[in-house]
Amino acid sequence: MTKKLEEVVKQYRVTEGRLFRLKEVDPDDRGGLKISKKQAGTTLQEEWIARLAELQEKLYAQDQWSVLLIFQAMDAAGKDSTIKHVMSGINPQGCDVHSFKVPSEEELDHDFLWRTTKALPTRGRIGIFNRSYYEEVLVVRIHPDILARQRIPETLVTRSIWKQRFEDINAFERHLARNGTVIRKFFLHVSHEEQRRRFMDRLDEPEKHWKFSLADIKERERWDDYMRAYEDMIRRTATPHAPWYVVPADHKWFTRLVVAAVVVEALEGLKLAFPAVDDDKEKELARARSLLADEAN
Repeated sequence: MTKKLEEVVKQYRVTEGRLFRLKEVDPDDRGGLKISKKQAGTTLQEEWIARLAELQEKLYAQDQWSVLLIFQAMDAAGKDSTIKHVMSGINPQGCDVHSFKVPSEEELDHDFLWRTTKALPTRGRIGIFNRSYYEEVLVVRIHPDILARQRIPETLVTRSIWKQRFEDINAFERHLARNGTVIRKFFLHVSHEEQRRRFMDRLDEPEKHWKFSLADIKERERWDDYMRAYEDMIRRTATPHAPWYVVPADHKWFTRLVVAAVVVEALEGLKLAFPAVDDDKEKELARARSLLADEAN
């Protein structure tokens, strides 16, 4: 199972976006995995989450690397549930989740990377962005009125602004990578029909009504525009040091397995280990043991 999933994951990794085409990724794909939903849940919990917990403990103790996981998707693609399930075994002390909603007045008085920069993970921690600065080349691109509210000098708002933002994002992520932040980016690719079905589920279940807004339907009307924007975003910002994973999202169990495998692979690549104990520390520990033993006597 482990080897098979690791092989499956590779096909969703995009490190060179020039030739990427979103239509070539089937949201209904399950990578050829021949397991049931129940088996997938057991595998996720007992294998991948358990391994992730071990690696996260070493990451925290070593205190050298930081990890940034970025999740982007259309509404109802499963970002929240994926984060919840994959990170369920992580020590909260070493993990932060940030969701970025409508910018505040203070945030609008800064550049578009400012509010997310403040939330970057410190060394030894995993930071999760549920939406991110990529909204600035997605929803802002689809809705020019949002860009107009960002108070950018008019002379700087040209037809090149999206190209410039892609350049800024690439430079930003390169800077982070060069300073010890491991970046993995996930686009959870849900189909138009599956999104409709999940919206219907929200309407049919009272406990999910809080998740629904008529604005979600309005955004759904711009589906094709969003798909073009997502494709352009991935094509222009997929790099070896900050790859995109375009993950089929019509089956949540499969999405969670792929995301977990990607995070584990990224952490294993860091060769993490608990800090070595020097002679002075060994003497200190021996002294502590002796004192505790004396208490028992």
